Amino acid sequence: MTQDLTPPLQATRPLRWDAHACLPLHPDASFAPLQRYAAQGVDYVSINVGMDMNPVEQVMAVIAGFRARLGAEPERYALVGTVAEIEAARAAGVLAIGFDLEGALPLLERPEMVALYRSLGVNQIHFAYNRNNSVAGGCHDSEQGLTALGHRMVEAVNAAGLLMDCSHTGRRSTLDIMAASSAPVIFSHANPAALVEHGRNITDEQIQACAATGGVVCINGISAFLGSAQPAADDLARHAAYVADLAGATHVGMGLDVCFSEPGLDDDPPGGLDRGYWWPASAGYGQGLAQIRYAPVETWGEIQAALRRAGFSAAEAGGVMGGHMARVARQVWGG
Repeated sequence: MTQDLTPPLQATRPLRWDAHACLPLHPDASFAPLQRYAAQGVDYVSINVGMDMNPVEQVMAVIAGFRARLGAEPERYALVGTVAEIEAARAAGVLAIGFDLEGALPLLERPEMVALYRSLGVNQIHFAYNRNNSVAGGCHDSEQGLTALGHRMVEAVNAAGLLMDCSHTGRRSTLDIMAASSAPVIFSHANPAALVEHGRNITDEQIQACAATGGVVCINGISAFLGSAQPAADDLARHAAYVADLAGATHVGMGLDVCFSEPGLDDDPPGGLDRGYWWPASAGYGQGLAQIRYAPVETWGEIQAALRRAGFSAAEAGGVMGGHMARVARQVWGG
């Protein structure tokens, strides 16, 4: 009998990569929602561990708690920092996890903090969460470019091998970041403003500048940014097709930005939070985020077919679902 040397299907398909998701920002947050990604064949998920409104003591407690949880369940999860480690996790049948930071305030205006976070499992970062800070401008604030400190932070991110993310960041700052970065830049969860006009969405100029770095725009699944009250795979595919037509299919990915809550778990920053400041009513949020609807994790099972209906080839659809982010991460992370 001839030995069958055909590799299993899982090993031959492109990696499936969700560039951004949010568990409650509490060290005791349940990891049960992550199993929904594994059930949909997702190989890697980037999990938020803090935003600009979260003080460092909360961010560090979350990182410590999440690291401990991941280490206690090696049969389910692997904390990774290279694409090779993601591929090894997939081969072992476990879900690969990385962390991301949303904003520069947790860096305490110290560029050397970037490498510290990288050593703790933070694989990507953006510099502003909706509002301006000493590093960069936010997308829901007055226009501000990248500051002198911001330029040093870009250098630190490039040197430490983190993915430089421009989500939630103001237009001028994103263009400055993309001009300054020596490595590809991504939007981990952002949609084209040409389809839905919203401060969180990005212009054609930003999309093309991202592609010019060799980077990827990852489409998110939030109702207000997709222009759909009940976001579904075809909505994601429509936005993906716009980016592909404008900048090329090799610059499109997925970052659904699903945010999970847990009853009885308070994950607000110590001392409270001015929700009207971080999510201003003028941007359509009201005084909170209750009206936002997310494309559920299970949408992952429908994305490939939706991309094909939108005109992507099978190979292009595979790239959008993860191959393109894996390409960029190999270049930025090494390995």
